[in-house]
Amino acid sequence: MTILTVVFCVIVLILIITWGKINPFLAFLIVSIMAGVLLGIPLGDISKSLKVGIGDMLGSLAIIICLGAMFGKIIADSGAAKKITEVLMKGFGEKYIQWALMITGFIVGIPLFYNVGFVLLVPLIFSVVYQYKLPALYIGIPMLAALSVTHGFLPPHPSPTALADLFEANLSTTLIYGFIVAVPSMIIAGPIFAITLKNVQSKPLDLFIPKETSDRELPSGINCFITALLPVFLLAGSAVLPYLSSGNKTLEDIFSFLADPITVMLISLIIATYTLGIKQNLKMKNIMDGYADSVKDIAMILLIVAGAGALKQIFIDSGVSTDIANLLGGWDVNPLILGFLMATIIRICLGSATVAGLTTAGIIAPLIAVTGVNPNLMVLAIGAGSLMFSHVNDSGFWMYKEYFNLSLKDTFKSWTVMETIVGVVGILMVLLLDLIV
Repeated sequence: MTILTVVFCVIVLILIITWGKINPFLAFLIVSIMAGVLLGIPLGDISKSLKVGIGDMLGSLAIIICLGAMFGKIIADSGAAKKITEVLMKGFGEKYIQWALMITGFIVGIPLFYNVGFVLLVPLIFSVVYQYKLPALYIGIPMLAALSVTHGFLPPHPSPTALADLFEANLSTTLIYGFIVAVPSMIIAGPIFAITLKNVQSKPLDLFIPKETSDRELPSGINCFITALLPVFLLAGSAVLPYLSSGNKTLEDIFSFLADPITVMLISLIIATYTLGIKQNLKMKNIMDGYADSVKDIAMILLIVAGAGALKQIFIDSGVSTDIANLLGGWDVNPLILGFLMATIIRICLGSATVAGLTTAGIIAPLIAVTGVNPNLMVLAIGAGSLMFSHVNDSGFWMYKEYFNLSLKDTFKSWTVMETIVGVVGILMVLLLDLIV
């Protein structure tokens, strides 16, 4: 009976977001209270569960996501993203232009949230289209595939960061595994798949033709690359720090502090503020105003994450998480595939990759302890499912359609298929890793 209640609550959540057009944060709160009542939690304790769930979920996560938003803002405002693109374009040449744009999308997509990266990089795609007279989708899909994999698989993006926190996965290890999963996913969904789209007609709107910017206004290429990738270097490097302490308690404490994702993001932001801000003669007030704006832009993401935490806590406090673990744990299905399929179904119904990932995580979390599945791989399996079958209920679908001026048919044929390829290759890579690690 409790399992049916959970299924009913998830269906209600999907319906009030899709049909009722209720904001996902409010939808999570409404469904959390309803679930608490139906699952027999005393009315006086429901609000306590909501507070605990929201507090536990946002804890350190809010700091990491906010610092990540600020970091992405300075990368964009300083012109570092544009400079990275120019350097790669010159290095790869016209023959390998797709690969240049894909790598640009991957590098720039790591610090930037998806919508910001999309709006920032699409005009760069169009500038290449106009300059080299090449089909827009043939050029654009590789870059967008790269943006997609960073969004679904790599911290500090909200969904993989939140899932890693929820499953008590190691963020550095998740990042390393994420790279292994992301690279083949974006190559197959990007340059390889884009070859089939050469004949799809797309005439980008004149509105999106980028304005020329003087090179003198941009920071150096070395500065841009090192600073943009600094969180990656630091997070990956922190994975080996514990092995360097040799039992020294003082070193262990220092390395533990330096390996913390909050410390990593703060150090990266401080360095970026100097190298891409102050050093480029940007005024401190303007830099700080930009940081404030960046946090406003991701406020709703934080609230949605908080709402998912509330629902997760209701499931835990009611005891239904244990029932789910016992039921699903007895299924003869790989838990990673189960997480992938659940995220796929919710993604199709809701549209939002972040909401799909977090909703799945709240349900699937009990399996981590029962089955002993690698929590880092579960983060990536759910991430792969959350990218599947993007269609008309996904804002990214419509942004892509309008920016590239496509018909619905061609949008499905290009965007939806690209996102699905990312998800399928992603889960296959996760299962391959599961055999090795």
